[in-house]
Amino acid sequence: MAMDSIQVTLYIMEKNIIKRLSLLFLLLCPLWGLRAQESMDAYGLIPQPRMIQKTGTRYRLPAKLRLHYNDARLGFASEYLHQYLRQELSLSPTSKLSKAPGHISLLIDPQVSDEEAYRLSISKTGLSVRAGHERGALYGVMTLMQLLHSHRPRFGGRFVLPGLEIDDQPRYRMRALMLDPARNFLPVAQVKRFLDRMARYKFNTLQLHLTDDQGWRVEIASHPDLTRIGARRSSHESITDNGFYTANDLKELVAYAAQRGIEIIPEVDVPGHTAALLLAKPELRCDIARETDFVLGKTDNVMLSAVSEATFKVLDDVLRELSEIFPRGTRIHLGGDESAIERNWAVSPEHQELQKKLGYDGPRALMSYFFERVLSSARKYGLRPMLWCELDNIRMPAKEYLFDYPKDVELITWRMGLTPKCLDLTRASGHKIILAPGEAAYFDYPQFRGDLPEFNNWGMPITTLERAYTWDLKNNLYASGDGHVLGVMGTLWGEAIKDMNRVFYMTYPRALALAEIGWTTLPRRDWASFVHRLPLVLDELLRSGIPYRPPFEVYAPQPSK
Repeated sequence: MAMDSIQVTLYIMEKNIIKRLSLLFLLLCPLWGLRAQESMDAYGLIPQPRMIQKTGTRYRLPAKLRLHYNDARLGFASEYLHQYLRQELSLSPTSKLSKAPGHISLLIDPQVSDEEAYRLSISKTGLSVRAGHERGALYGVMTLMQLLHSHRPRFGGRFVLPGLEIDDQPRYRMRALMLDPARNFLPVAQVKRFLDRMARYKFNTLQLHLTDDQGWRVEIASHPDLTRIGARRSSHESITDNGFYTANDLKELVAYAAQRGIEIIPEVDVPGHTAALLLAKPELRCDIARETDFVLGKTDNVMLSAVSEATFKVLDDVLRELSEIFPRGTRIHLGGDESAIERNWAVSPEHQELQKKLGYDGPRALMSYFFERVLSSARKYGLRPMLWCELDNIRMPAKEYLFDYPKDVELITWRMGLTPKCLDLTRASGHKIILAPGEAAYFDYPQFRGDLPEFNNWGMPITTLERAYTWDLKNNLYASGDGHVLGVMGTLWGEAIKDMNRVFYMTYPRALALAEIGWTTLPRRDWASFVHRLPLVLDELLRSGIPYRPPFEVYAPQPSK
């Protein structure tokens, strides 16, 4: 059998197995429905709203349903809901811009001040979503869609919704996921599908890891060799190995995401993780690597030269062109992680000379010089810088930042076990921080013992659904306050994730746990409640053809090893 046929067969088998396991899981959950039927957990709302109250009334949706919205800014939210009612629930609504109340009314209300807040009201005469901004209205629509799903008529008939008052807004400003098309490219249509699902759970940020040792995945018109050389990992025609985004592709994704209230953050990882860049641009290599053979997908632990002026000219060009794709004020992630300083700058004669010239005590201080120049370009083009938070040790004990981060840089904590220390340091230094702890928010890690990924698994630790939900609660992470925490991020590094079906399998249901961490205030967070609400959300994922991993272990005791 040809290799392509084997791959197709395995792909079909994987999809069928996931679907059958998911169906079996949902069939095993009827007792959950009986236990939770009388509580608000039965509504299956994830993330849990800030405030929800029953009013004791009910509303029966009429057969001829009118959907009205009072402001043109709500056109997308209205159309989104209209399609759901028609395509998913087989209803026949009409939709129009009107000040008159409809059976369902979407309303801009200036009294709702927070742009992500909304108020959802269901009374005996109709239902309404009020928000001060279109983003809040869209979030109200997502909550309404979950309510409609949880109240599907079992034997035909009309929808009957309970009388409710929901007053809701997020805990954190950033609720993010990260995709890694640098390792294995993800086409535009697949990323759009991922964005659609993110919006359902009120995520508002997608970081795209566009460059790494394994590939450079963004077109730069002034340097076409970056994709001509840096994006081609194999000689055969494979979009996974050789794909990249054009400027128009990224503009299309930015516009698509913005409609759904999502900001896309491009990441260009420097000065490490740059083998693809250095293969395309040998003149940017350190002196000790200029005669080295580079192999895309195999060469790693190399760094850009901080001595060559060409390095800063190329990066300035890259940032300039990205600023023409993304709206002014967009965040730009510039990496700064896992730079093999001791194997590069520390043993490079030209970098030793630069260190001496600048009066630095050690080679890691050259990171300050390097980023001072790169961040200057970012600011010049209206981009807001972010970096991975690196400390003086990769595990505890760690005492301080790897180098002095400028105050306007937002940091992301990621290394396992270092999040509490990064929280303390950023609190003291005044930096904003996003939490993406490797022990709980790395969604490329297995979800259960013996589970996927089955290749490129270097002994990854297991990140269970329970750990993904409870990591901040169990560690008393916010004992000293979290006012400087911008939000949370779940990362999906792509070494073992080759397509969107695998992305979804690794993402869900753990991203649902992260969505609740990012949205729901601490008094409303509860693992047992989350477990009760989860099956209805998983049922909707299954109906939508999303290949999630059924979390059997949450509902049935597992034998000890």
